[in-house]
Amino acid sequence: MKSLRSTPLLLSALCLPLFESSAFGAEATPIALPASTIAADLLEDESTVGLNVATTAGSRLGLTALETPASTTSLTGDSVRSHGDSTVQDAVARSPGITNIGAPGDGGTALSARGFTGQGSVMQLFDGTRLYSGMGSSTFPVDTWSVDRIDVLRGPASVLYGEGATGAVVNVIPKKPFDGEIRNRLRLGYGSNDSQQTALDSGGSLSDAFTYRLNLNQLRSNGWIDHGDSQGTFISGSLRWQVNEAFSLQLSHDSGDHTPINYFGVPLVDGHYKSSLRYKNYNVGGAKQHYDDQWTRLTATWQISDAVSSTNELYYLKSRRRWANAENYNWDTDNQQLLRSGFYGIKHNQEQVGDRQTFTIQHSLFGLNSQSLVGFDVNRIRFKLTNNSPYYDVVTAGEPIDLHHPNRDGFHSASEYLPLSKSVTRQASFFAENRTELTERLSLITGLRRDYVDINRDDLRSGSSSGKNLIGNNWKVGIVYELTPDMSIYGQQSTSTDGVGGLISLSPSQQQFDLATARQTEMGFKQMFWDQKGSWTVAAYHIVKKKLLTADPQAPRSSLQVGQQSSNGVEASLDLQLPYDWKLQANAALVKAKYDDFDQAVNGVAVSRSGNRPVNVPRRTANLWLDKAFSQDLNAGAGLRYVDARYADIANTNKLPSYTVVDAAVSWKALKNTTLGLQLRNVFDREYASTQYNEGQQWILGEPRSFYLTADIDF
Repeated sequence: MKSLRSTPLLLSALCLPLFESSAFGAEATPIALPASTIAADLLEDESTVGLNVATTAGSRLGLTALETPASTTSLTGDSVRSHGDSTVQDAVARSPGITNIGAPGDGGTALSARGFTGQGSVMQLFDGTRLYSGMGSSTFPVDTWSVDRIDVLRGPASVLYGEGATGAVVNVIPKKPFDGEIRNRLRLGYGSNDSQQTALDSGGSLSDAFTYRLNLNQLRSNGWIDHGDSQGTFISGSLRWQVNEAFSLQLSHDSGDHTPINYFGVPLVDGHYKSSLRYKNYNVGGAKQHYDDQWTRLTATWQISDAVSSTNELYYLKSRRRWANAENYNWDTDNQQLLRSGFYGIKHNQEQVGDRQTFTIQHSLFGLNSQSLVGFDVNRIRFKLTNNSPYYDVVTAGEPIDLHHPNRDGFHSASEYLPLSKSVTRQASFFAENRTELTERLSLITGLRRDYVDINRDDLRSGSSSGKNLIGNNWKVGIVYELTPDMSIYGQQSTSTDGVGGLISLSPSQQQFDLATARQTEMGFKQMFWDQKGSWTVAAYHIVKKKLLTADPQAPRSSLQVGQQSSNGVEASLDLQLPYDWKLQANAALVKAKYDDFDQAVNGVAVSRSGNRPVNVPRRTANLWLDKAFSQDLNAGAGLRYVDARYADIANTNKLPSYTVVDAAVSWKALKNTTLGLQLRNVFDREYASTQYNEGQQWILGEPRSFYLTADIDF
């Protein structure tokens, strides 16, 4: 990977003469407006998004994947639901190099990408807007029924979206209003563990000027583990007013009330997993895990002239989160006894109000075709934290419980449950992006962003106050060479900034540190072939992240911001429409991630972890899905997910084994307006750890073999 450290611009300049004499040529094509302004489908999605379709994650300029100097993936809502992916994270984990590492402590939504993990390094957007995460927990959206598309950008992207985007960015685009007659789709679902679903998708024109989209989804399940009940209600609605040909307003509201399966994994016994514990739940009776999110947006789109367009989005987010659980289950080897501890009671109240304004301008730059976007984003986030810190347990060493028949005693703690802190975070950013066509086939894409963050925190117990001002500067430079209209190579350098914790919930000790910084060099190749029935991509990258918190060798209980982490990797994807109505989708990724300079405090001593692999980072991942259309009305498919072994602790002593899971699905259009579906998950009933908790002492297991039946009725 040494060659990746060279500047992509220089590489492209060296390669350019090799292709100048080529017979291939392409006329310049108009640059599309951002994809988020395009009307949604008519209740029927295509199963894939081609490389010649605009992507929302890789650029705000509405560039296609072929025009974007970065590794991107787009998943349609139809393909997500047909594969049986009930969460955004499960769906995204089928794309190259992304792993779902969600656990209850992060709302079940954390991801791993390119060697970097969690909400602080893998950003998740909703309709292009950043949702700030309090203490690393963000759960919105978790439902895929209302998803129109999911766009993924791998690699640093702070120049587009701000702090917290080193590994990847995931943008979830909800279904939107469309013109035409009103159409409705009702889904009834039933599956293993008494899982039930009632959902509605309705949309169309109310008049010449007004269109709407409404999605409702209600879910419940008894769960696959003991005491694993879950339920959720999700609502997504939009009303669009086309004031005239040039101006439109859209009011949208999305809400989710979710009580997920309350499960913190099974303990290892003498360091080993026991199959007999697969369905056990060691949490207490009356445990709580509840998320209530409300998200309202008013979007104004104005085509000011043929060359200038404007988009403004005013948004308001309100989140309520509540936990009360016994989270840690440790095996006492000396006494051969399981000890339950970690009684954590936590409540988050969060409100975020903001506005984002952008202008897209098509113009000439030194006589060259060019397109620019300039804009600003302002936020104010109020966050209040209530908990029972310092989390002292009634039984200091942990309460003994039976390994095979754990008691369900209720929540009890020696620490009082009280308001701890409240904070107000104000953020303002100014950003710009440009694409200039240097020749008919060579384009330069650049971007700049400057973020200002002001954090004020009041300690509600001591009465003290603290504050911090942070500034983030980020940029990107990329170049794309169009070998043919269906083939391009690219190179890019980009930067990102990450906080040492969730910005809105930084403790006074964390506030003394600056943002961590990262830089990536990436090169790649993309091509559509076989009359656009096939496409493939490959990308190679090198990322270095600096200013990690590391233990001070002179005072290990204190931290220094001098650590460094890096990753090198390769990703590839293939999409093929084969003869006889077969369809193949496959991808694979290889990453070598390590701490270059990092010390961990162990029992008051600074221990070097340099050279170790970060937690929850697999070296290899792969996905495969094969579909067959047996007739116009009958389709079947099957696929596999492979995730390599991962370490569960910084010392690299506890390891989660690799796993391969096979899923399958069948759909049959039984009547003109009725489609029946069957989804099989974990077909071979593989027992595997999807992620870990408590530094690897607990494995959070993947769902056993299960089935799910659906009936979609159009009317």
